Amino acid sequence: MSNTRTNHSEWNEHSERRELARLLPPPPHPEPSPSHLAARRDVLLAEFGRPRPFSALTARWRSLAVVTAVATAAAITAAALAPDTTTSRAPSPPATAASVELLDRIARVAYAQPQPPAQDNQFTYLRTVSHSRSLTEAPDGSMARADLTTHTERWTSVDGTRTGLERRNGAETQLPYTTGSMGSRTYRLLSTMPTDPDALLKQIYANARLNHGSGSASSTGADHEAFITIGDLLRDVVAPPQVSSALYRAAARIPGVVTVDDSVDATGRHGVAVARVNDGRRFEWIFDPATLGLLGTRTVLIRDGVWGSAGDEVDSTAVLAQCIVGALGEAAPAAAAESSH
Repeated sequence: MSNTRTNHSEWNEHSERRELARLLPPPPHPEPSPSHLAARRDVLLAEFGRPRPFSALTARWRSLAVVTAVATAAAITAAALAPDTTTSRAPSPPATAASVELLDRIARVAYAQPQPPAQDNQFTYLRTVSHSRSLTEAPDGSMARADLTTHTERWTSVDGTRTGLERRNGAETQLPYTTGSMGSRTYRLLSTMPTDPDALLKQIYANARLNHGSGSASSTGADHEAFITIGDLLRDVVAPPQVSSALYRAAARIPGVVTVDDSVDATGRHGVAVARVNDGRRFEWIFDPATLGLLGTRTVLIRDGVWGSAGDEVDSTAVLAQCIVGALGEAAPAAAAESSH
């Protein structure tokens, strides 16, 4: 009897389950068969391999494509501007935001300056005072430091086809004529340089890598050589306003450029500076805080060494006049000298 009751109970439970399964709706996501899964995989792989228009991408994949494109473009731009990454030195960080902002303001002021009426038979005139430090080996092998002050006037042919003149502490030296190069600069050379900052910086880097790039014995590196080259161009030669402006904007693209809140030129004038550190020294371009005109340059030690102690100035130059004059030996008009700083 007990077996009969047990079998009867199990039959009733089985019948109820079948009845419930018939009455309830099917599961919302039935487990697919292995053959169905294989078919789905083939379709998915085919979709990945089939080219489709950009507009057919979902919003998620469209966003990913845009982000990838922006990142790729940024990488290409960084490579085109050619920071000095091929040498063994650690790469410098990008120019600081403060230096970029300051150089942008200086570039705007430079662009607004009047175009100098430079003729090929004229000369660029530069008057400076500078302090420099030299090292001399004493008989006992020690190094003796000596400081020198130099007053300089320099006349350079606008187009480089005429002999120039340099007057240094009263002594005169003829300057040979030159057609112009990064190392022998003329107004006409600068007037042919690109006014687009990126194109200009590319040209400057190409020149810097010749003697200071990968494989050279130079400890300067192309980044710092580009910074030095721009500073020399701005300090030593009159440049068309558009080119001066582009040079400042190009400098803002060089890695490692920073600002110095207070700097002093060779005549004691205080200003703000744009600077870059290399090999234990900080190289500064000093600007009038009110007019943003170039006051001069200086080099300061950032660590102790044979040249002096950290914080010592090893050289400085003040630009007192920078203009175009009509003849060799002609001094700058008072107004031109006053406007140069």
